[in-house]
Amino acid sequence: MGRVRVGISGWRYRPWRGEFYPPGLVQRRELEYAAQRFATIELNGSFYSLQRPESYRRWAEQTPPDFVFGVKGSRFITHMKRLRDVETGLANFLASGVLALGPKLGPVLWQLPARHRYDREQLNDFLSRLPRSTEAALDLARGHDDRVADRTWLQVDADRPLQHVLEVRHHDSFAGNEEFLDLLREQQVGVVVADSAGLWPSYDAVTSPVVYVRLHGDEELYVSGYSDEALATWAGRIERWREQADVYVYLDNDVKAHAPHDAARLARLLGVDVPPP
Repeated sequence: MGRVRVGISGWRYRPWRGEFYPPGLVQRRELEYAAQRFATIELNGSFYSLQRPESYRRWAEQTPPDFVFGVKGSRFITHMKRLRDVETGLANFLASGVLALGPKLGPVLWQLPARHRYDREQLNDFLSRLPRSTEAALDLARGHDDRVADRTWLQVDADRPLQHVLEVRHHDSFAGNEEFLDLLREQQVGVVVADSAGLWPSYDAVTSPVVYVRLHGDEELYVSGYSDEALATWAGRIERWREQADVYVYLDNDVKAHAPHDAARLARLLGVDVPPP
């Protein structure tokens, strides 16, 4: 049986203050507070820009020993370069401090834009370039360019497996595409199971040692909360997946502060103890 971790996608949201976070809690302690309640959090800032090593080190220090971060890969690679000529982009991303998380580095999420169609050759080339261990990631990171020259982290405390997962959003070319799933199995890359109010492809497949679930909202993207019935259905699917893989689940319906509360409810359905607020 695999391990199940349930958490939230990001933690710094103004509407959560006084709703999930206690009144008066200073912003710099929000991660510490959230990490006491969940076993994992997805780092989103790494998608929008290269973070700094001191940020990754601080986040690691503010979380419990058994905590794990999902890390979202750079949109420069997926949205701007469109998976082409990505060697330097990958090196810069990996050199920017990701490896400073040490044992708290969990799966790396690569999200393709909704306009990105399925192209087997291109996708296979990209997935083949992804490092499958922290030592391999370090080797790639050493190829960084001057854009991160003064802010790199080029060391690992141990050689550990590194898992990657892929979220796709072009419905017509990915939905029901068994060739795509077979490619992920060949590459041992996890397909992201996304709940997106029907906007993007949805999968029920295990393609790697990791199943990665992103619950964006089942009725209104990022906004709607999950009913007891909906969470019970997800809990049943997660229990089935954990028979084959470790499962990471992130609630991303953050707009009205549903995410942390729904995550806590889902965790309890799965038998995970969540401290009260």
